[in-house]
Amino acid sequence: MLGEQELYELYTNQESDLVERKRNWSKADEIRQAICAFSNDLPGYQRPGVIFVGQEDDGACSNIEVNDELLRTLGGIRSEGKIQPFPQLSVSRRQFDGCAVAAIEVEPSINTPVRFDGRVWIRVGPRRALATAEEERRLLEKRRWGNLPFDAQAATGSSIDDLDLKRFEIELLPSVIPPDVLEQNHRPTEQQLTSLRLATAELVPTNMGMLFLGKSPHSWLPGAYVQFRRVAGTLLTDATLDSHEISGTIPDQVMRLEELFAVNIRRRAVIGGSIREEYSDYPIEALRQIARNALVHRTYEGTGAPVRITWYSDRIEIQSPGGPYGQVTLENFGMGATDYRNPTVAGLMVSLRFMEKFGVGIAIARKSLEDNGNPALEFHNNAQHVLAILRPRQ
Repeated sequence: MLGEQELYELYTNQESDLVERKRNWSKADEIRQAICAFSNDLPGYQRPGVIFVGQEDDGACSNIEVNDELLRTLGGIRSEGKIQPFPQLSVSRRQFDGCAVAAIEVEPSINTPVRFDGRVWIRVGPRRALATAEEERRLLEKRRWGNLPFDAQAATGSSIDDLDLKRFEIELLPSVIPPDVLEQNHRPTEQQLTSLRLATAELVPTNMGMLFLGKSPHSWLPGAYVQFRRVAGTLLTDATLDSHEISGTIPDQVMRLEELFAVNIRRRAVIGGSIREEYSDYPIEALRQIARNALVHRTYEGTGAPVRITWYSDRIEIQSPGGPYGQVTLENFGMGATDYRNPTVAGLMVSLRFMEKFGVGIAIARKSLEDNGNPALEFHNNAQHVLAILRPRQ
């Protein structure tokens, strides 16, 4: 990030195309567009762009209150899921020449093009603009493949023939790109796959492409499946009542798990007095959130281990390969810190409405358990795996 003197120079320089100024938070989408444009860094500055909230276009002070609530709101843009992939930014309160501003510093992305609500924004001199097809192509060429996360890297040895292109055109593409953009672009399927990080510029499917469109994802990513087992008792060695190996794409796994949860949840009624109370031993929303978190946050690299869901008589254990990642540690896990081992997978899950937004799955699960009268959600993690334990309502 930039030093104090560099920020001051940008604050006072009226001509820089690395700066956007906003009077306040009222034009929130314009701030998001600017974050998207600075992330794409089409001119190739390779340095942060800055948005000063609390400064007029002519450089005058807007005299707004830059409080903790405003800083939290601006910082929350990073994890709300509208800008994909995950933008790298920081938000701080600064005071220059007696004027308090919120400074949003946006790092250039290595995984371009970055989109806001399905559209690619770029910086053209001192203004923002939607990228043309040629400008998107240039952004694709900018990707620094050696630094990309595993989910955005090529599935070595695969080809476009290993993807279900019909499913891409009918299901996935209309879900992530606005209709008006699709109508205007008329781009070939290969270019659309590349733009959405489902294939490389050389038309090799990415690991994410395999996970969402692969005809046989398990063949390229051996651990890309879920092992579900219903146990008669409380021990792993107890008799198996039911078991399933759930493979296919991530959307296939999500839908199949939804069916299994619905079948295995027990619903009861408490009858007495004038009120009939109905409840489940587990709230399906909690199971849904934890299972989807496991699919998004697990490691797919260098492992054949699946996500394991073991349904005992007194608890459900959901275990995913790979421990906490990045800013999320064993100490702060589940306490609000967010980071993504598979950021492009997470972004697509948000676009497909399988996730609400980044970083809220555990909170939703905890609230669902509390509302249903279940004991609190438990985590038992180490460097090799994350284990979530849900216990039934008694």
